[in-house]
Amino acid sequence: MSNADILNAIAKIVEEVAGVDSSEVTTEKSLSDDLDIDSLSIVEITVAVEDRFAVSFPDGQVAELRTVGDLVSYVADHR
Repeated sequence: MSNADILNAIAKIVEEVAGVDSSEVTTEKSLSDDLDIDSLSIVEITVAVEDRFAVSFPDGQVAELRTVGDLVSYVADHR
């Protein structure tokens, strides 16, 4: 699975959880600042990403995920 495939899947998750149009979800966008996603929704997104890609975010790792690109990179590195 390519990074573009991972990004597309994450964009769909973000749209479902946070209501942000998937076309707005790009690697350089900040989850909280650019996409205006609150902390509870970020947790929901990471849980959905864990389920979708069979990865696990260690305690404290979620706080370090600032951009969509951070999520994509984490999934690509830990699948």
